[in-house]
Amino acid sequence: MSRSSTMPRRPLLVAVTGLAVVAALSGCAPQDSAGGSGTTTAAATTSAATTPTASACAKDKLTLRTAGKLTIGTDKPAFEPWFTDDDPTNGKGFESAVAYAVAEKLGFTKDEVTWTVASFNSVIAPGPKEFDFDINQVSITQERTKNVDFSSGYYDVSQAVVTVKGSKAVGVKTVADLAKLKLGAQTGTTSFKAITDVVKPASDPSVFNTNDDAKLALANGQIDALVVDLPTALFLSAVGTKDGGVDDGVLVGQLPGTGSATEQFGLVLDKGSPLTECVTQAVDQLRDEGRLAELAQQWLTDTAGAPVLS
Repeated sequence: MSRSSTMPRRPLLVAVTGLAVVAALSGCAPQDSAGGSGTTTAAATTSAATTPTASACAKDKLTLRTAGKLTIGTDKPAFEPWFTDDDPTNGKGFESAVAYAVAEKLGFTKDEVTWTVASFNSVIAPGPKEFDFDINQVSITQERTKNVDFSSGYYDVSQAVVTVKGSKAVGVKTVADLAKLKLGAQTGTTSFKAITDVVKPASDPSVFNTNDDAKLALANGQIDALVVDLPTALFLSAVGTKDGGVDDGVLVGQLPGTGSATEQFGLVLDKGSPLTECVTQAVDQLRDEGRLAELAQQWLTDTAGAPVLS
């Protein structure tokens, strides 16, 4: 999971040098997918092993933090391309749109949805939450399921490397060459784990509290390249600082995956939440109907031309 910066006032359908924006996203980790693969990670399965009945998921049967309201959490700033204008309430951006689509499946109108700020680290930490579910580019992992529940995956994601013109990372084709460079990522994310587990760099990677801090370090030459999720990497390399990206950004490529499991983003709930099965059912319905793929097509840049490093 990774995030970009201050949002431009438009959906992310930007042109990227060498990257064609086409009708649909394709593949899954180590490529990127439109969330329509139909796969569910083992981590998600452990959280929602059974299919609830329609009556059990009726709106008036749901156990909510506030009666009659669905409370959704996300971080602030809420970054492109996942949200637009730092405003999750407007329904714009992939994750905002997915959140409202899930809410609709659960029987809630837009006026019946409220948002609360929840930092990434607080979301994956143990303990009770201030939301019914959170959507914040949180990858489903076995380690995190010890502390929280996940829905089934709503987006298949891979990790990617972004740099700036003039950096030693420009033109890198292999993971071995990448390992010789100074890399960085946000703390607690699968992006940082990809550096340590996949790249295995010669020098310790730099860790940052936020992607804003990481972008600044990249711009200042403190690191050679930044690892983020692929949609964020596409965004960062496509637009300049004034629009939330990085000036003279360059997409180096995607990191290869590890093992056979697809990395997926999932909605986060309290451990043992009575809502987990119903929220998972809503996500599954949206995937089966093709709605998740439609929203990815609308809000996320395609991965064509993003090579996988060998």
